Amino acid sequence: MNRFSLLLFVTAVVMCPNVKGEKAPMSAEELRQTATDIIVGKVVRVYERTESEGDWSYTRFVAEISVGTVEKGESIEPADLAYVRYWKRRWVGGGRVPASTSGHRGLPSEGVTLRVYLARNAYDGFTRSNKDGGFNVIGANGFEKIEVKPNK
Repeated sequence: MNRFSLLLFVTAVVMCPNVKGEKAPMSAEELRQTATDIIVGKVVRVYERTESEGDWSYTRFVAEISVGTVEKGESIEPADLAYVRYWKRRWVGGGRVPASTSGHRGLPSEGVTLRVYLARNAYDGFTRSNKDGGFNVIGANGFEKIEVKPNK
């Protein structure tokens, strides 16, 4: 390693001490293969709860989605209301942020139409398996915003 490369490396380490180890996004094909269910629908309501766990502040969400179409799975029907879970967190401890993910990205808001990649009793992108029957959004990028064209 030449001196310039070494200087650049040391500068990057010193100047960026709080770099997060974010989970890499899955490709569309990886999301489709991982999902047990895929739905397209409109977000009716978002519920959230924030709590502290050790040096992290977690916000856990449930989105109520009015299902328009089902692209994969047999647990949800068109016109159902689906309740899907997801989360984010932030470091509130002192010192450096440990290399770790901050949770889901591209979080939905009410009134938005989405394709949602879900895991039920299966690997959800973060944990080995969720076995409680709920629908977890696949992490970290299991939401895909759909542009809705207005009727003419």
